[in-house]
Amino acid sequence: MPSKNPWLTPGVRGIGAASLLSDLGHEVPTALLPRVITSLGGSAAVLGVIEGIADGLAGLARLAGGALADEPHRRRAAAVGGYTSVAVLSGLIGAATSTLQVGFLRAGAWAARGLRVPARNALLADATPREAYGRAYGFERMMDNLGAICGPILAVGLIAVFSVRTAILVSMVPGLFATLAILYALRRLPRLEPRERRPIRLQVRPVLRAGLGRLMLSISAFELGNVAATLLILRATELLTPDQGLEAATSTAVLLYIAYNVSATMTSVPAGYVSDRTSPRMVLATGVFAFLLAYAIFAAVGSSVPVLLLAFVLAGIGIGCVETAEHSAIAVAAQERVRGSAFGLLAAVQSFGNLAASGVAGVLWTAVSPEAAFVYVAAWMLLALGGLATVRGGGGGTTSPEAAPITG
Repeated sequence: MPSKNPWLTPGVRGIGAASLLSDLGHEVPTALLPRVITSLGGSAAVLGVIEGIADGLAGLARLAGGALADEPHRRRAAAVGGYTSVAVLSGLIGAATSTLQVGFLRAGAWAARGLRVPARNALLADATPREAYGRAYGFERMMDNLGAICGPILAVGLIAVFSVRTAILVSMVPGLFATLAILYALRRLPRLEPRERRPIRLQVRPVLRAGLGRLMLSISAFELGNVAATLLILRATELLTPDQGLEAATSTAVLLYIAYNVSATMTSVPAGYVSDRTSPRMVLATGVFAFLLAYAIFAAVGSSVPVLLLAFVLAGIGIGCVETAEHSAIAVAAQERVRGSAFGLLAAVQSFGNLAASGVAGVLWTAVSPEAAFVYVAAWMLLALGGLATVRGGGGGTTSPEAAPITG
């Protein structure tokens, strides 16, 4: 019986399942990492250093992963190796006996996670009809966001049955099932034709020449204002504390964050449908505008829970639109021979842009005011919208079948 969604191929389903299962696995040690660090005598500073190093390595690994993913055989190996390494290294944190061991395992897991991202995104384009890229990337983002919602819930369930360390070790199981899911997807992709192996190198210039230069600049502006969701939670907590007290305000802020994740999950696939019917650029601009509204609310709002809920929902809609449209735009515009490099460049921009956004906003928050921090990131949203208004035909590139322009 033919599928009602012909774009939802076995390959797309397998990659989406891998994203869900991998997030279920690595979100458990992420949620329990502070408990492990403190049990080993570490402090908040130690945790911050470990997470900072891990995030930095993940960003660098995304660039390296892009170079690997240009070649079809290598992108398949990088995906399988990346999912397996994340599962094993994250789970082994439960057996660590020192903060140094935790640091090495966390850094290794996050580097592997960064390495697999461009390969996964390039494989998703391999598995999807060209006219359905938006829906496929929206589906993958939905599954990933669903894993981010369910992962912490799984952590709570596991520690109700096991010790913290055993729970982290058990979290290796869904991670390894993610490897099986990606293997399932690979078996249902078109058989690779023999071809000459190319040198491993990140091809930045060909990517920017393929109609992606102006688009990448606009995406960079967005990412430089895309602060970590933890700052949104902190803002809500600080605003609500005078009326509710710290404990109640913290709980309310976490519930608002859940609303953010639910909004992102529910938005991703519809954003993909709209992307396929109009253009990725239009969906990207919609997401950026939603963030602009959310940041304006965070800069001006008081302690009204309904208004804060609106801000979190807008931010969730924004990230659901933006992540889907970014990936779809790259898949549409980049030639197959440089698609891995294009996704690697995008992933690195996302990673380093987020670090810079959160870092600068945090300094402004402390040195000036929270309002100044949100005005700053809102200004980047305005710049991103202005940049997207100048993008025509993908920014001026080839119109070959492999690198058709981004229209709309």
